[in-house]
Amino acid sequence: TLGVRVTYLIKNVDFHCESNNTAHRTIEITSKQLIVRRGQTFLLTLEMMQAFKHHEKLILAVETGRSAPSEKLGTRSEFGNPSPMYASEVKAIWKYSIDKSANLQWGIVTLSVTPPADAPVGRYSLSATTASEKKALGTLVVLFNPWCSDDWVFLPDEKERQEYVLNEQGTIYFGTAGYLRPMAWDFGQFEEEMVDICLKMLNINPKHSKDPADDVSARCNPIYVGRVVSAMINCNGDRGVLLGRWHGDYVDGVHPTHWTGSVSILQRWYQNNCHPVKYGQCWVFAGVMCTVMRFLGIPCRVVTNFQSAHDKNSSLTIDEYYDDFGIKTSETKDSVWNFHVWVEGWMKRPDLKKGDKYDGWQVLDPTPQEESEGAFCCGPAPVTAIFQGDTDLKYDVPFVFAEVNADMVKWLVSRRKMHSDTSTVGQKISTKAIGSNMRNDITNLYKHREGLHGASTTTIQNSPLVSFSFSKKSFNLFFQQETKMVNGQDIKLNLKLSNKEHRNKTMSIRVNAQTMRYNGKPANNIQSTFQVKTLLSGQGRPWFCCYVLLTPMCYQSYLKPESNPDLPDSVIGEARLFQTLTMEVEFTNPLNVTLRNCSLTVIGCGLFRSDYVEGELEPNATMTLKITTVPYRSGLRTVLADFDCSAFRDVKGSSTVHVK
Repeated sequence: TLGVRVTYLIKNVDFHCESNNTAHRTIEITSKQLIVRRGQTFLLTLEMMQAFKHHEKLILAVETGRSAPSEKLGTRSEFGNPSPMYASEVKAIWKYSIDKSANLQWGIVTLSVTPPADAPVGRYSLSATTASEKKALGTLVVLFNPWCSDDWVFLPDEKERQEYVLNEQGTIYFGTAGYLRPMAWDFGQFEEEMVDICLKMLNINPKHSKDPADDVSARCNPIYVGRVVSAMINCNGDRGVLLGRWHGDYVDGVHPTHWTGSVSILQRWYQNNCHPVKYGQCWVFAGVMCTVMRFLGIPCRVVTNFQSAHDKNSSLTIDEYYDDFGIKTSETKDSVWNFHVWVEGWMKRPDLKKGDKYDGWQVLDPTPQEESEGAFCCGPAPVTAIFQGDTDLKYDVPFVFAEVNADMVKWLVSRRKMHSDTSTVGQKISTKAIGSNMRNDITNLYKHREGLHGASTTTIQNSPLVSFSFSKKSFNLFFQQETKMVNGQDIKLNLKLSNKEHRNKTMSIRVNAQTMRYNGKPANNIQSTFQVKTLLSGQGRPWFCCYVLLTPMCYQSYLKPESNPDLPDSVIGEARLFQTLTMEVEFTNPLNVTLRNCSLTVIGCGLFRSDYVEGELEPNATMTLKITTVPYRSGLRTVLADFDCSAFRDVKGSSTVHVK
C-alpha cells in the first residue's frame, strides 16, 4: 500500500483566556472562557504536530447562531491563508495575522485575530482548516466595544467608560422632588453566570423566534439590541425577566422594594426556565436592564425623573380629577409618578440620517407602560431630540417628551378647570455622578430651565399641540412641609394663603390627606379637616398648621419606603481576598412597639451571596449584627443590606469595601 503523509495536524489550542480577557476588560467575568470585544485583536495559539510555514493553508471560520449562519448576514466568516475571495455583500469580515510571538519551526502558530467592529454580539464557534484536516477549536463570546472608535457604542472618555461599562455598583434615586433619596444598587454585570443569562435573553426574544437568522444578524446594531433588551426585561408579551405589580399583595413573590441588586433576579429567571420573577417596579426594571446593557458592552446609566408624567392619550397634558372634598377620583387616567426610572444607553444613531446630531445618550425604558411597534418596550429615544422637541423621530420620543414636559391640568368632577401647571412635570432628573456616589442633575439635558426663553414654548416638531386658557387666580395657596417624612414620626404641614383681590374673601377650606402610590395612583385617606375663614384684602399669611398623626398600623399600611429610617453598616478590620471578613449592621427601633419578624438580607458582588437573620427588636432598642463572609473578588466592592420587620419594609443600608 502507498503511504500518505498527514501534515499540519492541530495537536492543541490555547485561547489565552486570562491575558486576552484582561486586555479586553472582561477578566472580571471569568478566566475560564474567552470573552472579547469587537474591533480589538486577541491572541490564539495553535500547536501543530510539526513545523509550520507561512505559505501553508490555514483557514479559520467563526459562526454565530444556529439558523444557517451566512457571510451575507455577517453571522459567519472564513478568513486566513489563502485569503478567501469575498462577495461585495459580505458583512462583518474577520481577519488574522501571524503574531511575532509565534515559533513556526516548533509548530507554535500564534495568531492575532480581529473581530470586525460591526460583528454581531454573541457566542461564536471557531474552527480551523489546514491542508489535511478541519478541526473544531472551541467557542468564544464577542461583546460591544466602547473602547473602539469604529464601534457604534464608542465612548471617548475613559472615566465615563469606567463608570458606565465597568462599574458593578451604582445608585438609583427615588422619593419625591422635595425629598429625594439615594438607593445603592448592585448591578453585578460581571458575575460569571451573566454570560449564559444575557445570551439566553437574546436567544428567546420574540424577534428571534420569528426570524432567527435576521435576529442574530441584527445583533451587530446596538439600537436593535437595546430595543430587544428593553422588551425582555418585562414579561408582557414574551418570556421576559420581571412581572410588574403596583398594588395588592406580593405574598407569592418578592416585594419590589426588597430587591437591592440585579443578579439574584436574573439568576431566578434563568434557573426557573425563564419564567418571570415576581415582582418589579420601575427602578427594578431599570436596574436589571442596566446590568444586561453593561454586560453586553453598551454604556448605560440609570436615570430618575421626578414628577414623571404618564400621558396615556398623547395630549401632552396630565388631567387630574378631584371631587368636592379634594379627593382624587378614579376618573383620573393620566398620572404623574413621584418618580420614574429608566436607563440611558450610549450609541450612534445613523438610522436617523442627521449626521451625528442625535448620537449619544438614548432613553430606553423597560417598564411596561405603552406598546411600541407591538412590543412593551421604549426607545432608544435620543435625549437631544427630547430636549429639542423633535417628536417625529424613532423611537418613542413623544412619550418620553411628555414624561418630562407635559402640563398638569386639575379638574373638579363638575369639569371646571381649577389649575394649570407648566412646571411641575419633569424635575431633578438624576443619575449617579462619575467616580463618586454624588448625584448628577441632568435636567438641563432634557428640557429648558423653567423661566428661560423656550422653557414653556418648546416647539413640538410635527406634533399637534393642545392649548387651554385659564382665568387669572384671585388668590394663591400652597403647602409648606415643616418636617421630613420618617416612619415613626409625625408630619407637620403649613397651608399658606394670600388674597390678591381688593376685597375681603370668605373661604371654605377643606384639607384632605390622602396617601399616594409612587406611580401617582391614589390610595387611602388618612385625615381631613374643614374650616371657614375670612381672608382680608391683600392679606397673605399662614392659615393652617396640620399634624398628621399616624399609628403603628398606619406605618405598616400607608407610609412608603422612602420614609424609612437609616440602616448603617460598616466593615470590621481589613478586607483581603479569600480571607474571612466581618461586617457589622446596626438598626434602632424608633417605635414604642416591639418589631417582630425581623430579617436582614445582605448581598454584594464579590463578597456575599446572601445572608438572612431573623428575630425581634424591643421598643427603642438597637440591634447590632455581625456577619462574616469570604471575599471572592478583589477591588472596590459595595455591601448592601435590607432590613424587614412587622412595621417597616425594606430599610436599606450600604457601605464600600476595598478588598486587597
